[in-house]
Amino acid sequence: MWDYSEKVLDLFYNPVNQGAIVDPNEPDIAVVYGEVGSIACGDALRLHLKIQESVDTILDAQFQTFGCTSAIASSSALTEIIKGKTLDQALNITNQDIAQYLGGLPEAKMHCSVMGQEALEAAIFKYRGIEVEQHDDDEGHLVCECYGITEPKIRRVIIENDLTTVEQVTNYVKAGGGCGSCLASIEDTLLEVQRERAAVPERVAAEMANAAPLTPIQKINRIQQVLDEEIRPILVADGGDVELFDVDGDRVQVSLKGACGDCASSTSTVKYAIEAKLREQVLPTLIVEEVTV
Repeated sequence: MWDYSEKVLDLFYNPVNQGAIVDPNEPDIAVVYGEVGSIACGDALRLHLKIQESVDTILDAQFQTFGCTSAIASSSALTEIIKGKTLDQALNITNQDIAQYLGGLPEAKMHCSVMGQEALEAAIFKYRGIEVEQHDDDEGHLVCECYGITEPKIRRVIIENDLTTVEQVTNYVKAGGGCGSCLASIEDTLLEVQRERAAVPERVAAEMANAAPLTPIQKINRIQQVLDEEIRPILVADGGDVELFDVDGDRVQVSLKGACGDCASSTSTVKYAIEAKLREQVLPTLIVEEVTV
């Protein structure tokens, strides 16, 4: 028996926004759907969007899902998350956002949240005239023939979810869950991503070593610039915000606001989003801490 959260069970037994959207044939309104998966693979999702064209905003979202408890709950959760968002804001939603909305998912069921993210992308791409077949993830070397998963798609999911094992990759995209002949290729991709990750701090450190050291004012200004231009827009799109509180040497203190301040994953936001970005673009030795104001 899977250990499901109360939110997952509630949206499974009482799903919201289930069904299709009928095109009202009204000015400034478009209805489009995106679908991923297949019944043969065990899970399939069709996500319907009602879009106000003049402002590129999602007015309504409905879903039709064939799948397990997690698939239905993830699809229902996604429709709630994206209502009222612009298309660009919706494209910033990750499978982790869906899982967090549900209070977490068993790791073996994380592919259901990935399926929701992909259906959302497919619908928006279709609306914008980008054929699903032209999505970057659909091109490239086919790694898992059982589920039709390409190397770029595996790479993207590894990076976005910080995956470190082949088993995790299978849990998130099902690759390797069939005949198993692709397991070695998945492991090769994991190792390649890990090498690339390790090389980034080394490259930044080398660049910093060859550059003139930052003055305290320059460091603060650069940190503020990265927060304003790279991090705040993402957080604001999800109802949150971040403010620079203090800089003491290499210790950076930030205050999370709005939805981010109440989010159970705020520690992950600080460490894996803010700290990683500041280390990459300012100094590899920076340590970011959250403070409550």
